[in-house]
Amino acid sequence: MKRPDPNPQPLPADVARPDSVGAMARRLLRPAHLKDLARRSLATLKEQGAEQLWRDIVFKVGLAFHHDGWRHRADIPLRRELKRQRAAALQGPCVSIVVPVYNTPAKFFRQMLASVQKQTYGNWQLVLVDASDAPYAAAQTAAQKDARILYRKVENGGIARNTTAGFAAAAGGCIALLDHDDVLYPNALYECVQALNATGADLVYSDEIVLSEDLKRLGGYHFKPDFAPDYLRGCNYITHLVVFTRALLQKAGAAESPEYDGAQDHDLLLRLTEQAGRIEHIKKVLYVWRGHAGSTAAGMEAKPYAVEAGARAVNAQLGRLGLPGRAVPVAGAPGAFHVRYELTGTPLVSVLIPNKDHTDDLARCLRSLYAKAGYDAFEVLILENNSTDPATFAFYDALPQRYPRCRVVKYEGAFNFSAVNNFGARQAKGEHLLLLNNDIEILSDGFLRELLSYSQRPDVGAVGAKLYYPDDTIQHAGVLLGINGSAGHSHKSYPRGAVGDLYRLVTAQNYMAVTGACLMTKRRLYEAAGGLDEENFAVAYNDVDYCLKLWEQGLLNVFTPCAEAYHYESKSRGLDTTPENAARYAREKANFYAKYKRYIDSYDPYYNPHFNNLFENFGLK
Repeated sequence: MKRPDPNPQPLPADVARPDSVGAMARRLLRPAHLKDLARRSLATLKEQGAEQLWRDIVFKVGLAFHHDGWRHRADIPLRRELKRQRAAALQGPCVSIVVPVYNTPAKFFRQMLASVQKQTYGNWQLVLVDASDAPYAAAQTAAQKDARILYRKVENGGIARNTTAGFAAAAGGCIALLDHDDVLYPNALYECVQALNATGADLVYSDEIVLSEDLKRLGGYHFKPDFAPDYLRGCNYITHLVVFTRALLQKAGAAESPEYDGAQDHDLLLRLTEQAGRIEHIKKVLYVWRGHAGSTAAGMEAKPYAVEAGARAVNAQLGRLGLPGRAVPVAGAPGAFHVRYELTGTPLVSVLIPNKDHTDDLARCLRSLYAKAGYDAFEVLILENNSTDPATFAFYDALPQRYPRCRVVKYEGAFNFSAVNNFGARQAKGEHLLLLNNDIEILSDGFLRELLSYSQRPDVGAVGAKLYYPDDTIQHAGVLLGINGSAGHSHKSYPRGAVGDLYRLVTAQNYMAVTGACLMTKRRLYEAAGGLDEENFAVAYNDVDYCLKLWEQGLLNVFTPCAEAYHYESKSRGLDTTPENAARYAREKANFYAKYKRYIDSYDPYYNPHFNNLFENFGLK
């Protein structure tokens, strides 16, 4: 199922923008820059050849004139690379490319066919399943001229049945799907087979782009994360190109049901990934969607029935996995779904709220929590730490009458966020812990229920919420590693109503970490991990460190956009601007880098190397 690009959103204020032509020209003409430019140009010429040097020059010129036309050539291989691949004669399985054909425009068919025949990996079979109103002469002719092309005329039973017929006719050890109006990069199969050989994966997928009907104008990028099961239930972010083994298809079930027509690819990918032993993401563009009238690449609005089919596909997976719940289409994001999981019990949730004075913040936090929790089996522990205002203790005395199941426990000692929360966890009675800052104001109904619906799952480690600044821009939507040498918040400063990159702000996401300002986790996991690290991460990075310990155990950390709140960030404690706080922050950042250098120096698996790591904005490098 093809999914549209999100509606364009205003860029956040901290996003780097192209220089003006004059400013860039002045910078380019500086002697030091000219010398560096010459050095880098010679290096590119020597290592990658004249073709790459020319591409770099054209790309720079395009940036200078605010022209994006060259960027759609992302990852197009150099001629020398294609020549090397052909000469290498890579050994691997035959890849059967299944293409359901239906009244395909002649030009589209020729371009699709040529893209397959130009592959640098030669061990392929093209299976053309023709459900056109009349036998498609171009497909028949192609099969007569090339022995690697198999033509099958079928009655039109819908896209799912036609694809299943292609699976039955395919002879290869691996299978790929290609839409009749799309094209492959010439190195597509080579890259996929090479990845299969190197990793032992039974399914690989790549990045992709959308081009205009004439394949000349950029329609959008699909730069994807590595496999993220919650995201895949939220929308079919994998789409194309996918290559999988025949054995995996047989295990998942080759038959595609007509009830998923329009979302047949989503249904297939859900079934395949359930059974896959290893899934690899090739972080290169290998596939081009063609956007044209009636194509789902141009917008899911073209095929509204596909949204209904997608919901059925997700619900079917929930049933297979024994996860009680249902998929609900996301308003304003056709093809995206929120999974509303049913609660499987009524475990006690302990809400831990550190506090020092600032009773106005605490009052707002408690008022919103009790009004919008949507779940009654919870207790609240106010973790008092060094308050000095007498009014604060008077406020505490009145809490039990105002808020049932709310009590105050006193932590003695200097402020240490990790130690304060660990102390609170030892006093708590709940099976689940919610770390909650006192400067949080809950906005969405059913807030606690939503977090618990994920935390109850045995495959989930920590769950985070969607947090906004008071100006209605994104403060937190998951944590990305590697941003500015440590970590940053996904889509930070985007407008509240934005859908994000490929719907990532409106669908549940898997990330390496979520923020401790609002983090739910199972008590047993918290205790097994030793809680938050009081020694190395007293104030900063303790939440990310905790989440990474869970992630390294194979657990999923989840961001849900359906638990929403304002975060008046660090209002009660202040920012790290004093010399003492700044020194402490620098020390903890150094500790974090030393411990997680292997992740920070390489790209976060839930991000993508095509994006820059200076900002959290999913902007291109």
